Amino acid sequence: MRSVTDPQPFPPPPLQFNMAAHVLTHADRLADKAALQIVGCQSEIFTYAEIKTAVLGTATGLLAHGLRSGDHLLMQLGNKPEFPITYLGAIAAGIVPVPVSSQLTTPEINKIHDVIKPALTIRTADMAQVPAPTLNATALREFWSLRPSDYALGDPHRPAYIVFTSGTSGQPRAVVHAHRAIWARQMMWDGWYGLTQTDRLMHAGAFNWTYTLGTGLMDPWSVGATALIPAEGTAVEDMGHLLATHAATIFAAAPGIYRRLLRTGLPDLPALRHGLSAGEKLSSTLRDQWEAVTGTKVHEAFGMSECSTFISGAPATPAPEGSSGFAQPGRKVAMIGPDGPVPRGTPGTIAIHRSDPGLMLGYHNACAETESRFQSDWFLTGDIGVMGDDGAIRYAGRADDMMNAGGYRVSPAEVEDTLTTHPNITEAAACAVRLRADTALIAVFYVATDMIEEDELRDFMAARLARYKCPRLYIAKEALPRGANNKLLRRVLRQEWETANGQT
Repeated sequence: MRSVTDPQPFPPPPLQFNMAAHVLTHADRLADKAALQIVGCQSEIFTYAEIKTAVLGTATGLLAHGLRSGDHLLMQLGNKPEFPITYLGAIAAGIVPVPVSSQLTTPEINKIHDVIKPALTIRTADMAQVPAPTLNATALREFWSLRPSDYALGDPHRPAYIVFTSGTSGQPRAVVHAHRAIWARQMMWDGWYGLTQTDRLMHAGAFNWTYTLGTGLMDPWSVGATALIPAEGTAVEDMGHLLATHAATIFAAAPGIYRRLLRTGLPDLPALRHGLSAGEKLSSTLRDQWEAVTGTKVHEAFGMSECSTFISGAPATPAPEGSSGFAQPGRKVAMIGPDGPVPRGTPGTIAIHRSDPGLMLGYHNACAETESRFQSDWFLTGDIGVMGDDGAIRYAGRADDMMNAGGYRVSPAEVEDTLTTHPNITEAAACAVRLRADTALIAVFYVATDMIEEDELRDFMAARLARYKCPRLYIAKEALPRGANNKLLRRVLRQEWETANGQT
């Protein structure tokens, strides 16, 4: 039997469609219900009526500011309500938002700016400088009271938003998604979340992360639930208290957050039904510890920026022990070898069919690179998996050297290219090394012409890369291992370090 699913076809979106309109489907009916609650020291509550008014007022404000349908809007904002409201306001007007991390440095932002050539950048005053034209984020709330715009309806396959993901080349890749991407996320409601209108879903991530934007905001609003987001600057150690105080029924986070909360200690969580995990592999030890302490399960999902999640466990269909779960209902998924889908029980590259409505339109201005990710009609994720006879899929690791830092994929080439701009560094190799069975961190091995203080290297990298991309370990070497074709052998460095530090 082949490692491929054969689902019932998922119904297509309406011919005239707008992602923002879909997200706010229930706004009029649930006008007085809390849609967004910022919890913590800077608490704010927004009803569905207030969110819709602010979104459509923002659409009016952006259009009045000279933006037009199809323009790119670069957004570098913090974890504040302005972020999702501006994001949806742009989409409502047919403008294409490009949300990026508030941690990015000026060199990183300039790279992104060169790729997407935004018509406007919205940023807070303390964030990275970018070329004009720009709009200070303080002006955004003035848009909320403007006359509401109409939704710009159109082809569901047209571009709606762009997100950036690190490529193995070291250059950030702009992933273009269609308006239909939000329609496809309905497959997650039962296939992962068990999400209902009565839920209060709290997400621990930053707004710019696709995991937070989708799972923490867009999906709860699409179903009419309440989204709870910790205020900017909230310590992870305080999130357990917030879960209890605000009666969260579902908690979504990366595995590292679960680990830190367990280490800190948790109050009783009587309202919590279950947790959700994505961004990196969740260890069975961590899952078992959470269940022992809270009495609730954590349901894991596998996905990527190019297609969000499409494999998961769910309350109704828990993942069998050792697996990541099943293809969500409606998803056509396969494990691909050189000649197509492999037999069940055989490792293959996890792939999703080209017809999936949640799959990206492509990489911006990179048709050849987009097509290079396909084998026939299958989009290859670069991750290896094994599909069992029951259809459950076990994650078996990356097929390349991509690293994972707190749920963000980080290109080793980007770290290496940055470090080798230091005048005394001649070679560098970055890889993720295991500190413990369920904890990995980014290490960089380098060859230098002279001794360099580690603090100098840390400061050098911090000025050029977002914090989550910066190595935690700096290890000087006389030479770096290379293969017969002169290819850098990162795996050898990782294995040597882990063996020397008792992780074999």
